[in-house]
Order: sequence, then structure tokens, then C-alpha cells
Amino acid sequence: MKVSIITVVFNAEDTIGDALKSVASQTHANIEHIVIDGASTDNTLNVIKQYSGRLTHIVSEPDTGIYDAMNKGIGLATGDVIGLLNADDVLQDDSVIAQVVEAHNDPTLDACYADLVYVKYHKLNQVTRYWRSRDYKPGLCFRGWMPAHPTLYLKRRVYERAGRYDVSLHYQADLEFCARVFETMGIQSRYIPKLWVRMRLGGVTNGSIRTMVKGNWESYQALRKLGLKRDPISYFLIKFASKLPSFFRRS
Repeated sequence: MKVSIITVVFNAEDTIGDALKSVASQTHANIEHIVIDGASTDNTLNVIKQYSGRLTHIVSEPDTGIYDAMNKGIGLATGDVIGLLNADDVLQDDSVIAQVVEAHNDPTLDACYADLVYVKYHKLNQVTRYWRSRDYKPGLCFRGWMPAHPTLYLKRRVYERAGRYDVSLHYQADLEFCARVFETMGIQSRYIPKLWVRMRLGGVTNGSIRTMVKGNWESYQALRKLGLKRDPISYFLIKFASKLPSFFRRS
């Protein structure tokens, strides 16, 4: 089974090497690793070139944002299964993609996902928050839930049916996409109760309180278009309550 992993990056010279190394060290051999760079102006491209022998595609050109870059990568992907690993993130160990393949050997399965930890930017071993996921049940996405996005691996047929990320959304296109495929399409998914990804704090959606507020309002508006009936106050309260335990969990 071929697995496509898409890494989007812009000016991440300090972290992109860790992300690429974590993919290159996987025990599963048939990996198509695609890097979409938004025309970085620092040393990012030089770091990427150090791993060029393990990369299937390297694209470096301006884009309109992270979701536009993700869509470019999805358009290039030829794998049976597609996943996304951000430039600031790393796979937990060298068996993650083998676990993905083991799950997707079930032909009825459309998606699998697992757990993620947030870590200090310069200390990958210092966990600040543990995002423990759960089995999907209808309605969860309309409560603001989604699987940890960098752990989500979808059969390519899902993208062929659902389309790609909504680039009109700047912060929460991943939640909108998950609601689209889980809630409206009803894909078959499986939660794997293992740790798959370490995510550095300071990304596009978790970099500041301001961006988190903007992102939450954007998510509410997007979900309303997909069928969310709840008023904004109850939506935000339920979403916050569901995430609160993860801030106190460390392992």
C-alpha cells in the first residue's frame, strides 16, 4: 500500500528537518513524501534539499495560505492513503505509518486517526497538552470535535468524493473538511488509541489567543453552512468543555 504524506512549509528552517527525518525513518517502505513550500525566504529550501533523495515532489512557489498548499499536495498525491504532517510536527516513532497501513488494510475503512501531544517549541519531549481522541459518533463535529488533524489518514477516494479544503477559511478549514466527510458523507473511520504525532506550539491556529478566537468564530460559521443548528454561545461552551481535559492530561 502506498501512503502519501504531504508536508506544507513556509520559513521553518528550524523545524522542517525534524519533520522530514521522522518520515524518512519510517519502517513502511512505500511512502510518497510531498513537500509544498510557500517560497520560503530563509534557509528552509536548503534543509529540504538535504532530504531530496527521500522526497517524491518538492514544490516551492507562492500560495494563498496553508490550506491552498495542502490542496496542491493532495492534487499531486498518488497514494492509496493520504496524510498531512506539518513542518513543525514529527511522527512519534518509526512504526506510525506501518500502523496506518495495518488499519487501512480493511477495505471498508475510509479513515483512521490517533492521539497527538502538544510540546514546547524547542523541547519535543516536554508535553504541555495531550490530545486524546475518541471513536467518532454522529454529531461530534457539530460540537467542535475533530480528530487530531496531523494524525488523520484518509483513503484517496475520500478526497475524490469530497473535494479539498475550503481556502476561503483561514483557520478552521480542517474542521470544516472533517465535518463535511464525517457528518455529511458518513465515512467509515477507526480511532487507534496510540500516540502518533508530536506538535509544536505556535502554529497557525494555536499561536495566540486572537487567532484562536478568530478560528472559533470561523468554525461556527462554517459548520452552520453544513447544518449546525446550535446557537453560538452553546456551541462555544460545549467545544471548550470538550477540550478542557486535554490541557491537564500529560500522558
